Amino acid sequence: MFSGSMVAIVTPMTADGGLDWPAWDRLLDFHIREGTDGIVVAGTTGESPALSGEEIEELTRRAVARCHGKLKVIVGAGTHATASTVARARTLSGLGVDALMLVTPYYNKPPQEGLYRHFMAAADVSAVPIILYNVPGRTAVDLLPSTVARLARNPQIVAIKEATGSVQRARETLSACPPEFTLLSGDDATAIDLLSVGARGVISVSANVAPRRMHEACEAALAGDLARARAIDAGLQLLHRDLFVESSPIPVKWAVARMGLIGNAIRLPLVELSTAHQDIVLRAMQAAGITFEECAA
Repeated sequence: MFSGSMVAIVTPMTADGGLDWPAWDRLLDFHIREGTDGIVVAGTTGESPALSGEEIEELTRRAVARCHGKLKVIVGAGTHATASTVARARTLSGLGVDALMLVTPYYNKPPQEGLYRHFMAAADVSAVPIILYNVPGRTAVDLLPSTVARLARNPQIVAIKEATGSVQRARETLSACPPEFTLLSGDDATAIDLLSVGARGVISVSANVAPRRMHEACEAALAGDLARARAIDAGLQLLHRDLFVESSPIPVKWAVARMGLIGNAIRLPLVELSTAHQDIVLRAMQAAGITFEECAA
């Protein structure tokens, strides 16, 4: 159901801090045109902690209206608290999306049993499938394969975005879960490695900048042509690395703005990419073959 290159899409903003709706439409059209297999609205890269519930709902409605039948639409509904996650899951799952993505509760560091109950509570109210999201580098909590296996018994919980970047973790999770359960990479630099051991795709930061190439790399890997997948990915490795030269999504928003798709605006407490790092990101974009004229067309 969920495979290929899915972009953790940035949220375009205006200089006064509002959401830039014309730029949102432009971004969605760009990904449809460039072959992206799905978008994740209001993920970490979309600055979900800085978005209100109402803003997430409107971003989602507009994405569904523009992308329906063209690519998958997934929306981030996870928060640090079960009650608010359940409320968002109930609301957002009714907006025509293909799935919800639920990050592990951040900051409060729940134990594995707490994680299990949290996700089960959200699954109970969701009208669409659930994709779990494990990113311990951001949340300070790690969703272990044994807990994922327990959750995977619920038919509503169909996939996990695993952002540890560990091939061994991917193998452990796939081994513990039913064969129909989907593993998605949440780490661009190791995505092809994870696809080589059974992952079905990636939820990508780099796909904001190089969507066609990310799609082609995943397509090749899923077809069993790992040599071609790795050759494409080799040209993207600087991008995978340097889009994290500062806290994401600071560098990727600067890059997408440089492509002429959005303005260079971001919400506090994040700030614009420092001048010292702009040449680094620009060189990574050039190494990935980005030509700015074609992006803004």
